[in-house]
Amino acid sequence: MFIARVAGSVVSTQKVPEMTGQKLFIVDPLRVDPEGQASLIATGRTFIAVDTVGAGEGETVLIVQGSSARFTEDTKTLPVDCAIVGIVDSVRVGEKSVFKASEE
Repeated sequence: MFIARVAGSVVSTQKVPEMTGQKLFIVDPLRVDPEGQASLIATGRTFIAVDTVGAGEGETVLIVQGSSARFTEDTKTLPVDCAIVGIVDSVRVGEKSVFKASEE
């Protein structure tokens, strides 16, 4: 499981029938900044993820990859390997608040 930021969306009019009606987002995985551990920074890699929780552009989310992406009721029949499974409210590392959704 990874923390990521929704960077954009993908629209595809031609796709397998199972994907009809599925929202696809470009997600940018995040990591704790090693210098000071006070913020989240982008890893520089992006993925396409199917949305299962009603996320929106700019939100910080939880993603799963590989076979775990098909373990939800909504994705078990989809040909996907990355899914958004949560919207992040806050992240703490030790005593430090690294991220709060209300401060975005």
